[in-house]
Amino acid sequence: MILLIRHGRAGKRSAWAGDDSLRPLDRKGRRQAAALPALLAGFGIDRILSSPYRRCVETVEPLATDLHLDVEQRAELAEGADAVDVGRLLNEVGRTPVALCTHGDVIAGLIGAERKAEKGSVWVIEAAHRSPVQYLVDPS
Repeated sequence: MILLIRHGRAGKRSAWAGDDSLRPLDRKGRRQAAALPALLAGFGIDRILSSPYRRCVETVEPLATDLHLDVEQRAELAEGADAVDVGRLLNEVGRTPVALCTHGDVIAGLIGAERKAEKGSVWVIEAAHRSPVQYLVDPS
């Protein structure tokens, strides 16, 4: 099972003056991140992988702390990642229950561009289901 997490809200890209990979979560994004441990408590997550972008790492840190797991930063989950590289990573994780935190463009490449992955959303992908199921974390 794969829990595909889009990073929490991080404010507007245009309002950030520095390197976009260093843009942190905003207040709402931190609330979304804090809600993940309770939302994902029953999934038996064994690994947490994240884009190296700060907003992704910050999104899954509360989950990692709660589960006593490390956040494994993977370039294959970075914004603009190549679909082939993402596919290889998915094959690598296999059937282990894993949480992957990434960006909207990467998620669109996996679930289809016609589906909207809201910031802070979690998509549950199981081999037995043809369509992923989306859960929203604090959508307000």
